[in-house]
Amino acid sequence: MSYAETLSQHRRLTILKFLADSPEYTSNASIMEHVCNDYGVTTSRDQIMGELDWLQEQGLVTYKDNGSFRVATATSRGVDVALGKARNPGVQRPRPGA
Repeated sequence: MSYAETLSQHRRLTILKFLADSPEYTSNASIMEHVCNDYGVTTSRDQIMGELDWLQEQGLVTYKDNGSFRVATATSRGVDVALGKARNPGVQRPRPGA
């Protein structure tokens, strides 16, 4: 597995964990970009948009584009993956107790 793919898996997990902890399981792409960078997962806005596209294709999030920004919501399955109750290839599995 390449470094880029490993980073994407960690970025996807970071997004899902953040959404799982957010009110109504919802946040916008701008905040998710800051959260990923704060957790040491170097991320651009374009990468967040690409990861949200991928996560939606996998049924882990839904989102709405509102003009110049995107608002995403974790699905039940997305929350289960974030908590380690379910697995999805392409998303890093969380450590126990994390």
